[in-house]
Order: sequence, then C-alpha cells, then structure tokens
Amino acid sequence: MSQNYTGSNSPLITTEPYKELPANRYVESVSDSRKVDESKNNGGIQPFINDETTPTLSVADAIAQMLVNLGVSYAFGVAGGAMASLWGALSNSSIQVLNFRHEAGAAFAATEAYFANNRPTVVFTTAGPGITNALTGLFAARGEGAKVILLSACTSAPQRGRWAIQETSTYTLPSGGIFTPGALFNYAITIESAAQLPQIFRKLALALAQPGGFVAHLSIPTAVQTSLLEDIALPQLDISPFPMTASKEAIAKSVELLSSGPFAIWVGFGARDAATEILQLAEKTGAAVICSPRGKGIFPEDHPQFVGVTGLGGHTSVLTYMEQQPPLRTLVLGTRLGEPTSFWSSALVPQGGFVHVDIDPEVPGVAYPHVETFGVRSDIKAFVKELLQQLPDTPDSPTLSLPRPEHKAVEPASDVDYPVRPEVLMAAIQKIIVEGSNAVVMAECGNSFTWSTHLLQFAQANRYRVSTGVGAMGHAVTGVLGAALANNSKAVGIVGDGAMLMNNEISTAVKYKIPAIWIVLNDARYNMCHQGMKILGLKGADATLPPTNFAMIARGMGAEAIVVVRESDIEAALEQAIASTVPFLIDVVIDADRPAPSGGRNKSLAAQGVKSSAAKNLAKQVSFPMI
Repeated sequence: MSQNYTGSNSPLITTEPYKELPANRYVESVSDSRKVDESKNNGGIQPFINDETTPTLSVADAIAQMLVNLGVSYAFGVAGGAMASLWGALSNSSIQVLNFRHEAGAAFAATEAYFANNRPTVVFTTAGPGITNALTGLFAARGEGAKVILLSACTSAPQRGRWAIQETSTYTLPSGGIFTPGALFNYAITIESAAQLPQIFRKLALALAQPGGFVAHLSIPTAVQTSLLEDIALPQLDISPFPMTASKEAIAKSVELLSSGPFAIWVGFGARDAATEILQLAEKTGAAVICSPRGKGIFPEDHPQFVGVTGLGGHTSVLTYMEQQPPLRTLVLGTRLGEPTSFWSSALVPQGGFVHVDIDPEVPGVAYPHVETFGVRSDIKAFVKELLQQLPDTPDSPTLSLPRPEHKAVEPASDVDYPVRPEVLMAAIQKIIVEGSNAVVMAECGNSFTWSTHLLQFAQANRYRVSTGVGAMGHAVTGVLGAALANNSKAVGIVGDGAMLMNNEISTAVKYKIPAIWIVLNDARYNMCHQGMKILGLKGADATLPPTNFAMIARGMGAEAIVVVRESDIEAALEQAIASTVPFLIDVVIDADRPAPSGGRNKSLAAQGVKSSAAKNLAKQVSFPMI
C-alpha cells in the first residue's frame, strides 16, 4: 500500500504480561546483555506467564490480552451469540469496546481510528452475515493502508454442514479470500486449537511492526473460544520497528536524476508523516508541489510553491503549470498515481519521467507503464531526509511565478438566499471549521468529495481524510466516529444525503458520547450520478431521492441537529455544532443544479468506453428472444 510508516507507535508483545504499553514505548535494539539462549526458550519466544503461577485462561481471554499488548485500544463491531465469549473477553479487558449498528460502519470507524492515532484497531463480528457485512469496510481498510484485525466467530467443527444457525463454514461461504490470505486479508487463519496461538501472535506482532497497512482475519469457532490454554506458553516478544530505507545506490541515482533539471514534487497520502522534510526539500530546491486528494495539507496549500490538487476534485492550475513551466522530472512521494489521483493523464507526465518512492515495490511504474520511472522502495521520511543531505545547494535564482489553485469569486447572495450554494457552504466550513478549529475533516465520496477537495484548503497534514481507491458510500458518515474517538476531539464529516441514508451511526455516537459532526449536503439526489449522466449524455436513469429531513432523524436518535436552508444561517449553525458537546448534525438544503468540480471523472469514464445511449446508426442491431 502507498502509505508511509511512522514508527511512532510500533506494537510489541511485551515482557510484562497483561500490562498495556504506553504509546511511545519501543525497543530500538536488543543489546547483547538481553540476548537469551534460544535452545532454552523455544526459539526466542519466552513463556507468557511463569508455569508455576499460570492461571487458567480461555482462548478468548488470551486473545483479548494479547491484543492489548499489541497496542490495540479500540474494538468496533456488532455482537452475536456465536462470539459471546470473545465479546465478553474484549469487554473485560482494557480495550474500549463499541457496539455499532452495522458491521461495515464499524470497519470504517476502525480504519479512521487507526489513521487518527496510528494504533492497530479491532473489528469484531458474529458468524455468517456479521462477517459478510464487514467485508466492504475491511476492503476499504486494505485499500487505505490501515492496520486492522478482524475477529469473527465461525461454526464449530462438529456442527459444520448440519445447518447451524448462521452457519459459517466451507459449506456456506467460500474459503479462499475470506478465511485465507489474498487480496482482502494480508493474513487470515481459523483458530481450531489453543496450541495455534503462540505462532499466530508472533506473526501478528511481526506484521504490525512492518511499514504499511496490514489487515488480518482471525476466525474463532464458538467452542474454541471457551477452550483452555492449560500448559501452552504464549509468546513474549520485544519487536523493534522495521524501518525501510533506500540503498546508497538508489539515493545517489535519485540525486543524479533530480539534479539534472527542474523537478516537481507530487505528494500522496503515504508521505503524511514527512511533511516537515518535504517543506524543507521544496524550499531548498524551489520545486513546485502538487498533491493527490488524500495528500491535501501535507504541503501547506497556502504556500506560494503549491500549485494544486490533481485528480478528482482537482485544479486546472496543475495542467497550466505542466503546459507552461514543465519540469524535467517529477519526484512522486507515497501515491499510487491511480485514477482518482491522475486519471492516467499524459498531460501530467514530465519529459524525463518519474522518480517514484513508495514502500510497496510493486507501485512504481504501474499507473504509467510506458513512462520512464526510477522506482525507490523506502520510507518517505527517511528518503527525503537523505535527499536533503545529498542534494547540492542550488544557487539563488529568481523564483518563478507558479500557477495557483483557482478560486472563483462567489456572487453575492440574492435577497432570498436559498437553497444554499455549495460554494458558499464550503467557504463557511473553511472559516469556521478548518481555520477556526482543530477538527479533522472527512469528505464522503460523490459530490461531497469534489466540492471539499476542490475548495477547502489545509495547511497541516492529517487534517483532511477522503477515501479514493474504494470510495464506499458510508465511509465518512461512519468513519467520523473513529476519527473523533481516537483523536479525543471533534471530527467533521461532509457527506451526501445518499450516503447518510445508506449507513449512519448517529445512534452509536449518541450512546458513546462521541463528538462527531455531520454536515449533510441535502439535494434529494445521488447528485454525482445525476450530473455525470447528464454530462455524458445518458438519459432515462433516475437518481432522485424522496426529500428527507435528516435533522428530525438525528434528533429522534438523541443527537442535536439543525436544518439550514438559507446561506445567511450557515456560519451560526457551524459555530453551534463546534460548541456542542454531543453529536451534532447540520442538514443543509443545497442547490442541486450547481455543477460540482468533477469534470475529470466524466472525461475518464468517457475515455474508458462509457458512451451516450443516444448513439445512432448502430453497426449491428440486436434482437432479444421473446420469452
């Protein structure tokens, strides 16, 4: 995954049984005095508890305690009878357990909690539909590069194939990809015996200490959850982080390529922990800086060297720069350059190609397979630090005037000033939320994404979150709970009415007093679909929704809420939400016909073969049989 590794919260299996580690305690190295004779301690794995004082632990209890020692603080899920023992064990540990209303929402929240505090999170589900409901959120976790562990229940061996309630086995679900490693899970296993636990937790600890994302699935049959460990010794490991640094040869080659002419810096989400170093590199070299939608704020958007955002919701200033002041090469830091970031546009390709740095060796060269690319596998922060030392100082030269992101002036409101124009809403969010608070801001997929990405500006990293690769509706609506909880502060979700209807966790936020704020763009449409179909010339499809009063729904669940229909009321509503100490929803009735800044997406769809249904003179008429 294109994600930089911070090393700031690397998990450990501790030498102190059952004691939760402080977030900043790590082992940098093991001195000779601490090395042990592996012939006497099972290959470096120490007994978890002295044999003479070993209490009787169930598998469920042992799993909960080991998760604590791996650094887990939060578990999100929906309980059920098949995992009752595991649910109880989690609830009686120091992990905070939150029962959600839907497993997908729990997984989205777990993903965003990880990004808020860099600590692995847990999703728990019961058997059958509990697992399948969670898969979309876990798919997003894998795509975003989060560290998430799914704990699920499954049917015990004697009952498999006998139509147990919510039977979960190879009789009812495919094994490949759900219960085995693959595209969805980096690691997956069914625990059939307590004897498997030592190696399972050793694998988890090693994987969580690696850079990048990690999504695991531990499936525990109901009967196994209550089985006892007896004489089994669980692992007790001190594991250092695994920093990934480029070779001297790769650094030297990068310096050579970047010193041969002007270069630009393309910043992605994987560079989020190297913000200071990237700023230093840009100011030392005079390089222009562009970023992906997920990379907003890593380089200050108010900096004179910032040109704009690429891809979905991006700025035409980037294309202007590439046309008028093209760099020889572009240094790509922590982005896969996929469709949401680049639309695979040839206009973004410099003459000399890319120097592409990522922790995943398979990323460089994939998005643009025919472009000359020098790939470097490295932690972004470590790479840029080395680059700063090795790049020669450049003589002072006149600073070129770079294009800046376009921001059209909004016409004054009419006397009526309703419905609310999205541009006016974004300007108010910029003033009250972005500049007036420290809240994390998340944007849902669809027009919420494009309006927010295009118009909001951030000067700090880790203030803005969007999901690009998966882009599931409901991610921000529910993920905002995880961000607010793990940050212990306000988090704001800018969401569409379609997503709010699909999967919201207002009731969960009320139960746990999580200070989430939802700003709903209420236009009674799936409006990205509606506007996109119109632009593409596709007619006949209905993307409208019945009008919904989301404030009434939120108040019915116990949250505070307000409806805004006039532009003159927006700022006061935002200030009220920020001042509130409980979950708060602002239902904003927006002008549905204002065109969202998502033209690049429609051009990309057209390039991929989406054509107007009104095309005439078809080469071949198709006859369908009468049935």
